Amino acid sequence: MSQATDAFVQNNQDRFLEELKTFLRIPSISTLPENKPDIERAAAFVADGLKAAGMENVEIIPTGRHPLVYADWLHAPGKPTVLCYGHYDVQPADPVELWDSPPFEPTIRNGNLYARGSVDDKGQMYMHVKAIEALFGVHGKLPVNVKFLIEGEEEVGGASIASYVAANPDKLKADVALVSDTALYAPGIPTLCIGLRGLVYTEVEATGPARDLHSGLYGGAAPNAVYGLIELLAKAKDADGRILIPGIYDQVEPPAPAEVKSWAELPFDEREFLEKEVGASELTGEPDQSVLARVWARPTFEVHGIAGGFAGAGAKTVIPAKATAKVSMRLVPNQTVGQVVDAFKTWVAANTPKGIRTEVRVLSASPAVVVNPDHPAIRTAAQVFGEVLGRETVFIRSGGSIPIVGDFARHLGIPTVLMGFGLPDDALHSPNEKFRVENFYTGIRTVARFLERYGE
Repeated sequence: MSQATDAFVQNNQDRFLEELKTFLRIPSISTLPENKPDIERAAAFVADGLKAAGMENVEIIPTGRHPLVYADWLHAPGKPTVLCYGHYDVQPADPVELWDSPPFEPTIRNGNLYARGSVDDKGQMYMHVKAIEALFGVHGKLPVNVKFLIEGEEEVGGASIASYVAANPDKLKADVALVSDTALYAPGIPTLCIGLRGLVYTEVEATGPARDLHSGLYGGAAPNAVYGLIELLAKAKDADGRILIPGIYDQVEPPAPAEVKSWAELPFDEREFLEKEVGASELTGEPDQSVLARVWARPTFEVHGIAGGFAGAGAKTVIPAKATAKVSMRLVPNQTVGQVVDAFKTWVAANTPKGIRTEVRVLSASPAVVVNPDHPAIRTAAQVFGEVLGRETVFIRSGGSIPIVGDFARHLGIPTVLMGFGLPDDALHSPNEKFRVENFYTGIRTVARFLERYGE
């Protein structure tokens, strides 16, 4: 039957691509209030696409922020149920001047589709919708029971879907979740991600004097909030990148030897990674850990930005009263959110400089997730992925975080198949984001074949 679905996809390629372009023209930026109408248009587009594909009980579900889209088809008695997840919201396109073509006018160059959201995650999520359409087009029914839950807040933390999943375990009951929001390890290599780091994202506020002060009158005696914050954060890691917060490594579970051995067999080139992906003069981090271990299996401490004081044109001799830093910590298996947050808050209190008061606010938090590669759905996904691309599937981890995967494990008790079709150089969240057009079609065929085979 796979040949028939492959042929259906082949015969409808042009239409599928034009539909995706229409979707990508909607600037559904979740973080900007002025794009709220675009968010609603994108949700409606997804709902209409699910109806057209053959799904039933399609709902646009209001939330406190951006709507969810739900649909199901539950007419395969005795067969497993697959919960398909994705998101229709996108990151802002800034800086727009660095795009080679307008970010919301999809453009094809060299076999790539350039647009904001092309790979993260509109293009990959839409593969699921078109796979469903292909299966209905060939069989008139689906080989498994299917539910969709699509959100519009992934790029701003996903609070609404987290609450919804926790409150609706019966409605969302399934055997496995399917997520396409990751990438192939390299072009042509079928890749399943079986581990994700967690994330604790915080805001650290430092307060010094009661108000901004004249540095000529008070400099040398008054505490400086910006400098105090810098002084604090500089104590978090040593020169080798090892985190110095007591207790941060206590719960860390190292990867199994077999997993480490498999990473050594991947076509990873450290110099190429440095030059083509990082673009710095040299890599940093724990010298006793491999680069893949550092980005997949070790905790991190990162400062994303510092605000405070005067940074405009010209000069203003001010001692700032307040400063704020955005700080995150990536978590690995066995670390708990509560333990890491407590350790960080205790460390901040103990290391705050003289004359400075600090407050730590947790903006979002999710634990790390590891999936058992021997689960029947994972085995099936690996098998069909390898068949479509003509080589054995590799298992990797991702240094990033997809909080919904943890929510599915925690509230629904199900694993997630992370079957992504992006590429490492697709520029997620950056100017000139792209999605390989051939990978879009390959993804549709692979997802359809996975659902067929899982139904057997």
